[in-house]
Amino acid sequence: MTVVRTRYAEVHPGLGDGADPVTTEIIRQGLNAAADQMKQSLIRTAFSPIIYEALDFAVAFYDADMCMLAQAPTLPAFMGTLGFCVREAVEGVGGPAALSPGDVILYNDPYGTGSHPQDAAMVVPIFHEDVLAGYSVIKAHWLDIGGKDPYCTDTIDVHQEGTIFPGVKLYDAGRLVSDVYRMILANSRMPEMVIGDINAMVAGARTGAEALGALVRRHGLGTFRRCVARMYAHGEALVRGWFERLPDGVYQASSVIDSDGVTGRPIPFGVEVVVDGSSVTVDLTGCPDQVGGPVNCPLPSTVAAVRIAVSFLAGAGEQPNEGHFRPLELLTRPGSLFHPLRPAPCFMYGIPSDHAIELIIRALAGAVPGSVPAASGGDINALVWWGNREATGEPWADGAPHPVGQGASRSADGASALMYISESATRFTPAEVWEARNPWRIERLALAEDSGGPGRHRGGLGLDLSFRVLEDQYLTSGLARTALAPWGLEGGLPGRPNRLTVEYPDGRAEEFSLKTRIFLPRGAVVHLRTGSGGGYGPPEERDPEAVRADLREGYITPGHARRHYPHAVGEPGITGPAVRRSPR
Repeated sequence: MTVVRTRYAEVHPGLGDGADPVTTEIIRQGLNAAADQMKQSLIRTAFSPIIYEALDFAVAFYDADMCMLAQAPTLPAFMGTLGFCVREAVEGVGGPAALSPGDVILYNDPYGTGSHPQDAAMVVPIFHEDVLAGYSVIKAHWLDIGGKDPYCTDTIDVHQEGTIFPGVKLYDAGRLVSDVYRMILANSRMPEMVIGDINAMVAGARTGAEALGALVRRHGLGTFRRCVARMYAHGEALVRGWFERLPDGVYQASSVIDSDGVTGRPIPFGVEVVVDGSSVTVDLTGCPDQVGGPVNCPLPSTVAAVRIAVSFLAGAGEQPNEGHFRPLELLTRPGSLFHPLRPAPCFMYGIPSDHAIELIIRALAGAVPGSVPAASGGDINALVWWGNREATGEPWADGAPHPVGQGASRSADGASALMYISESATRFTPAEVWEARNPWRIERLALAEDSGGPGRHRGGLGLDLSFRVLEDQYLTSGLARTALAPWGLEGGLPGRPNRLTVEYPDGRAEEFSLKTRIFLPRGAVVHLRTGSGGGYGPPEERDPEAVRADLREGYITPGHARRHYPHAVGEPGITGPAVRRSPR
């Protein structure tokens, strides 16, 4: 068996020795501020709501060795993938020696980005006195780039998923390469929206390059590099310190993915986490072979899943840099679910990636009892809608993730209706924005009563949403975790899984999970029920006052209280009717 080891080594040992700690902190915060400036530039100039409203993108800086300097609080799922984007994009145009000031490289090959071709990267090299100082990079979701459908759950090879640009210069020394520009236009169903977003990405990456260049000019390249090395060392020490407190050992967890999107067959898999002193190894070599449907997860997104899980547990709330990930090692097997080989389809890569995040966290529950929460709804519940407007014939599209309930912990109930951890920097689009832009009406948007997993601390609630379709259109459902209920911990009970039902005008109703191009006639109603969090601890240990509070808020019904919290039924306020904040 061939095993690939992905690890993070110190590029210049000892470089940060003696670096001034105050200057280091000024540079660290300056990098974070510059990354946020790049983020705001993109938000304010993007054409598509999936970028400026849902924030389906990531922005970051990398040094000349392609190590992450800073990433703004944007899509965590891209954390760990942007370094691959930079490396492959630069390699695609001939390596660092082929770069010039003013270059902008376009790259969207799924095996280098880790995601579908719609997640495209723009890379801008940054020079200081003719020396390559680093890179600014933006990776964002385009509404359409020539796949078989704008969003696909049933592809059987990567070539069905979209047009691939394997590292090409969109701008060469500041001059637009018009042939590439025209190819993009020719391969999109919505070229005006996509080109608007591309121009916004170019502007954002250039804004970031200017901000980083100013920081380097202020301190000098030598000082900048020494302080960055010290910054990496701090991040490494922080994470190593967390793992040093854990007992050495091998920790395992397993689960099942609903389906590969094509055959409907479930996919069982497991993870193994090895803690050895201050180092941690995540072993995915035992996972199944790559599958025929698009739920394969390319290596960059597998790396991102590991990084997210570790940041969640050991990152201490800091904005991460490359140093935070030096204690990590990832083992994968080429040709497998978490290291597929071309041309395996991978459009729905996020499903195994998201599943792996929760399994890594669950595995470590055995090492740090009480420090790990129960499972969340476990999915981003992606819905993508498109069609042609009846009045004008103009093509339109929109898409978004949707919030889920979070798992309860030893000390608190789970949070309700938050984005899944891999999408935790995205925003939930307001109903008013949806209705203004798209031919739907939101008929229900409410926290789902009785949905949180019962426990000493209950799981967070999912959402109930109902969309009434006002014009004929199509929908792709990207739902996962529809069969597997979110697990509880330490005696807590499971939450509810995700669910999508379409109610047709003729009275029929049909449930979907992974399904592409669902035709929705005018008058159909789409009911989305997002998953909730699992409970923590035995339900019989829940404080009766907490049960009363849940009843007052309408989070649970009296029947739910009697069924799961019988010890509290005799308490005042338990047997009476619940007060609900939203109509049924």
